[in-house]
Amino acid sequence: MSNSGDECSQLFETTRGRGRFIYRPFAISLFVAICFIWAYRFTHITTTTEEDTAKCWAWLGLLGADLWFGFYWILTQSLRWNLVFRQPFNARLSQRYEDVLPAVDIFVCTADPEIEPPMMVINTVLSMMAYDYPAEKMSVYLSDDAGSEITFYALLEAASFAKHWVPFCKRFKVEPRSPAAYFNSIISTTAFPSDDHTERAKELADIKVPKSK
Repeated sequence: MSNSGDECSQLFETTRGRGRFIYRPFAISLFVAICFIWAYRFTHITTTTEEDTAKCWAWLGLLGADLWFGFYWILTQSLRWNLVFRQPFNARLSQRYEDVLPAVDIFVCTADPEIEPPMMVINTVLSMMAYDYPAEKMSVYLSDDAGSEITFYALLEAASFAKHWVPFCKRFKVEPRSPAAYFNSIISTTAFPSDDHTERAKELADIKVPKSK
């Protein structure tokens, strides 16, 4: 029972890459070829004479290149020899460590309401507020160097809209969390997932009513 519980609460899953048994013989043969090249370079050292100065420099350049690229290839085998992929489970992090997660301050900065429209800034703020993190341990701050009144009043409207948007995102695990990006995505798709179509549609209707007011 404990083993199954530990497996369910793992923060990531490790899977081995395919084709490693084919790659290993290839890597071994390539390593042998590199060793032969090194042996050839060291056993055929060019003598230094006034007439063969250019030839000697060319040999040194080839030797340095062979040593460098061969050594680099050997170092990269630490990753390629036993290739693995790790799939993280981000949702399990808060489930396991929710009580000990530290407080986080998020700063959203803007300087010019023309280059950075208030709608874009507010969508960024709302997406940060809806992040999958304990709400009581996360604070989002907006720094407006331009002191725009439009951005200020847009933030006031966003504060009331967030009371509906943030619970909706956390309940249905909405992606993306930016309201503009999310509503554009559901317009381009035909329907919600069938299991929560009715419930999510009702929640969206409740959100649109205060938004239209």
